[in-house]
Amino acid sequence: MNERIRELYYECQDESQSTEQCYQKFAELIVRECAEQSMSIGRYNTPSGITPDLSIAIAVGLKKHFGVEE
Repeated sequence: MNERIRELYYECQDESQSTEQCYQKFAELIVRECAEQSMSIGRYNTPSGITPDLSIAIAVGLKKHFGVEE
């Protein structure tokens, strides 16, 4: 597990939440992180061929697929 995953895990820890709520928040944080990475890849002209429009579509699609609100 890399350091960013650990950070997201600890970010979701809240004693007032149930275990199920913590799992849901952790999953949401991971989806948001993936969407943000998609957006950052599209900001740069990289050899990946991912355009800004495509990166936005990927980010929105990820959030929609997993039910994460904007």
